[in-house]
Amino acid sequence: MPFNRRMTKLAGLILAGGRSSRMGGGVPKALIELAGTTLLARTIAVLAPEVDDLAVNLPPGVDVPDLGLPVVRDEAPTFEGPLAGVLAGLVRASALPVRPTHLLTAPVDLPFLPAGLAERFATAAGDPDAIILAEGPSGRAPLSALWPLSVAPRLSAFLSDGTERRVGAFLSRERTVSVAFAPAIIGGRAVDPFFNINTPDDLAEAAELIAQGDP
Repeated sequence: MPFNRRMTKLAGLILAGGRSSRMGGGVPKALIELAGTTLLARTIAVLAPEVDDLAVNLPPGVDVPDLGLPVVRDEAPTFEGPLAGVLAGLVRASALPVRPTHLLTAPVDLPFLPAGLAERFATAAGDPDAIILAEGPSGRAPLSALWPLSVAPRLSAFLSDGTERRVGAFLSRERTVSVAFAPAIIGGRAVDPFFNINTPDDLAEAAELIAQGDP
């Protein structure tokens, strides 16, 4: 059946499995501090009210302070990209005592992640098997998405093939619906709400924006 937030349980997953290689310093991206708190804590504050069950995906060998969230590890021992984290989240959600129909995901490195993702995605979820994707002013943000649990076998087969791991390559095989989000106004500037932190310069820009306004 189509996703209806008022009639079904919803699982959530914070994707924090990246290697953070471009940030330098060796600090896991989830633990990078911005405006007095970690990127992980910022993301929890946005997603926790949206879902009935929230977990965080971490790569093997990376741990974070206990924040009261279950940790979902990629099943592969080597870095397999963000889709491996999505698959791990889908598998976990399928085993919950009350099985949800969908998994809401967002990367940990989006400092201006908008609230209300689940409700916005629900308005576009007429096809129960479609993946609902966020689209900001700069283009699609394919990991800020609502995934039907029914996609798990196809995603598993895609990753098991071993020839392709790109998110876009998998999505090109699936039915998708994009939901457009307007710019966020922060510090008097229009900012893509799915602006992500990949480099120290990105982190500095986010800190400057936050210092100029209160997102």
